[in-house]
Amino acid sequence: MSMKVTVSDDYTGDVTPDPDRYEVSAQRRTLDNATVVKVSVGPMDNNVYILTDPVTMQSLLIDAANDPGSLRALLDTLPGTLTQIVTTHGHFDHWQALEELTRTLHVPTAVGAPDAADLPVAPDRMLRGGDRITLGALELDVISLVGHTPGSIALVLTERNGRAHLFTGDSLFPGGIGKTWEPGDFEILLDEVETKLFARYADDAVVYPGHGKDTTLGAERPHLGQWRQRGW
Repeated sequence: MSMKVTVSDDYTGDVTPDPDRYEVSAQRRTLDNATVVKVSVGPMDNNVYILTDPVTMQSLLIDAANDPGSLRALLDTLPGTLTQIVTTHGHFDHWQALEELTRTLHVPTAVGAPDAADLPVAPDRMLRGGDRITLGALELDVISLVGHTPGSIALVLTERNGRAHLFTGDSLFPGGIGKTWEPGDFEILLDEVETKLFARYADDAVVYPGHGKDTTLGAERPHLGQWRQRGW
């Protein structure tokens, strides 16, 4: 049975996977210098993002999380050519389609350097905070966010109008930061998020998390003190 692929230009940021894996429902957001396509895959409702530069039609995929057949069907439907895959961190639910996609599409991969050993394929590029990723005519900033994992990163795409779009993996969600396990890691991650995201970008910056709906820094900023007080 062929897979049905639907890409809606009515972007809400609220996407859910098809449990039967017969249909792919994605949403596309058009920026002034790029397009962002969002789809959810797998039993853990992982978000996958495909960024495309309209000048060169080169695309970048963030987190090959699951369901490689669904992701291939979506990529085949979208205009553009995939040229790289970036993994936001080393947790298994964010890379379960990575091995098959790299085997069939032959595109280079990248991940935060401390998480490289957790991936099923050796990355072509080890990313560190301050690096930049070139996507055709675009440049994305790499921000290191230690705490959820040692090598967690966020990618930042800035429009020509100055609005930032933050792809935060599992480090920042609507309502809080990502889960931490070791004593002190919560404070480390919250400090990282406060100083590297909230202190650097404006309230209209859009947050695209690894699971669930999008948010903005402005919507979350008033709650930073509450997060620190509750400890999660």
